[in-house]
Amino acid sequence: MCGIIGYLGPKPIVPVLIDGLRRLEYRGYDSAGIALVKNGAIEIRRSAGKLFRLEQVIASNPVEGEYGVGHTRWATHGRPTEENAHPHRDCTGKIVVVHNGIIENYLELKHELQTAGHTFETETDTEVIAHLVEGEFKNDGLENAVRRSLKKLRGLFGIVLVHADDPGKIVAVRNGPPIVVGLGDEEFFVASDVPAILSHTRDVVFLGDEEMAIVTYGGVEFTDYGGQTVSASTQRIQWDPIMAEKAGYKHFMRKEIFEQPWALQETVLGRIYEEHGRVFLGELKLDDQTLQSIDKVIILACGTSWHAALVGKFLIEQLARIQVEVDYGSEYRYRDPIGTNNTLAVVITQSGETADTLAALREAKTKHAKIIAVCNVVGSMATRDADGIIYTHAGPEIGVASTKAFTSQLVALNLLALHLGRVRNELGADETRQHIDALTRLPGLVEQVLKQDHLIESIAKRFYRSSNFLYLGRGINYPVALEGALKLKEISYIHAEGYPAGEMKHGPLALIEDGMPVIVLAPKDRFFEKTISNMQEVIARGGKVIMITDDTSETMNENIRFKFQIPKTNSSLNSFLLSIPIQLLAYHVALLKNCDIDKPRNLAKSVTVE
Repeated sequence: MCGIIGYLGPKPIVPVLIDGLRRLEYRGYDSAGIALVKNGAIEIRRSAGKLFRLEQVIASNPVEGEYGVGHTRWATHGRPTEENAHPHRDCTGKIVVVHNGIIENYLELKHELQTAGHTFETETDTEVIAHLVEGEFKNDGLENAVRRSLKKLRGLFGIVLVHADDPGKIVAVRNGPPIVVGLGDEEFFVASDVPAILSHTRDVVFLGDEEMAIVTYGGVEFTDYGGQTVSASTQRIQWDPIMAEKAGYKHFMRKEIFEQPWALQETVLGRIYEEHGRVFLGELKLDDQTLQSIDKVIILACGTSWHAALVGKFLIEQLARIQVEVDYGSEYRYRDPIGTNNTLAVVITQSGETADTLAALREAKTKHAKIIAVCNVVGSMATRDADGIIYTHAGPEIGVASTKAFTSQLVALNLLALHLGRVRNELGADETRQHIDALTRLPGLVEQVLKQDHLIESIAKRFYRSSNFLYLGRGINYPVALEGALKLKEISYIHAEGYPAGEMKHGPLALIEDGMPVIVLAPKDRFFEKTISNMQEVIARGGKVIMITDDTSETMNENIRFKFQIPKTNSSLNSFLLSIPIQLLAYHVALLKNCDIDKPRNLAKSVTVE
């Protein structure tokens, strides 16, 4: 979850590191620090809290160097204090390490090192790495000391190290959490994520698991842990650097909400043949015969992506007539799941680096399932481990609370369902064309919803002081109710629950009290009249219904004071249009409560630890 940046090149070091950390702060903001090498010595500046505090420390105590590394922390082992902030040193002060991940056997290693005479200054698991490398350094290069140390480490980690006695070198290793190497003009970068280096270079190499990068002024050498050279595939990132900036918006989350028409369009672009009623998924890499043999689909995801997976279940079962299960990535491998070579496993992950989802992917592989990754980041681990890929083209998503990534995932799942339906002869060309036509119209409809932002703001002003919210939906829109509750919880810290509307009588109705806001997702579909009945149950018990609907009549909802209108579309696509107002509601409530919207407490963007 932490953010790592390293730089070796001709530019002033501190501005490069601070800029990289600023673009990585969404990964963790409990503390931050930098380490710079100059004239055979290492200078460190650290601070607890968000990055601006580190900038204050550097302003009062400036530092310069020839090259260096930086880190922004999401705390796992050890309190979020200056003492526990990275970078961490060995006893000599000549080795520094920054780390993302967890060293599972750190207590065992720490006791061994203490017995050998090493002195520890922090509560973190990271510090053991510096002391291990200190003990293994034998003047045959930092990389070899690291290789010997790696034999003793258990866990998932991305590590970047420098040593003052091995100057002009940065060593990076990966086993789980992502490490990307940026290749510039006589300059080189290492980072946890692409946005950190995108303003400097678009040419990157994603390290694979158990791979090492040795960065020097002469270039980058890529090896495995044993020192054998590995082939490095350079990829060119197409994201515009400006996409990772706020572009005049107050928050990344708001910017990303308003980018959704573009993101949806980009994810559809080049993948539909409306004339022939076909979907083209060029990187799926699973032929029609293989897809025809599939008798079960399992969708694996975490968090917001899990809600997208639930929508995907409805779509695939409806359009392709295949049995679909949805499981949490964090739980799947612990229940000895059943799978065969006729099982299709679809893993959904924005970053492609979510530790739990990757573990689930690998578990599915052991069951001989075919693997498709729905992912936003080219070259990420999920895309390399999968048999086929459906890339979403949402661009960088910086806000911790996912918005455009979610709706782009829904597009990808729609395309997959249509493709499966056609391949398996469950859908005809005409039906497919109708669905494709509706998909292509979605960006314009989302624009219409966004233009009503002021109405959502007015609703937020009425209810932001409430301590509990309830979200209700039916069928394919029930997952959107779950997503609405999650968004509110994530960024406003208000307790919220999502429920199937039909389950109200089975317990949740007891929660309703006078004045409680209840968001009801009520498009005029085959569930509409039943949903209206559920609303009346809420009203009768004093709840305040906020109805989100495409129904234009007033006959059935005269008691509804708070109503938000969405445009009409294909009933299976209502989830897109219902998602926008619930995102905006969470945003405005959090804004009114003065919450840190882009950096909610205790959370980070990419969960790369278990």
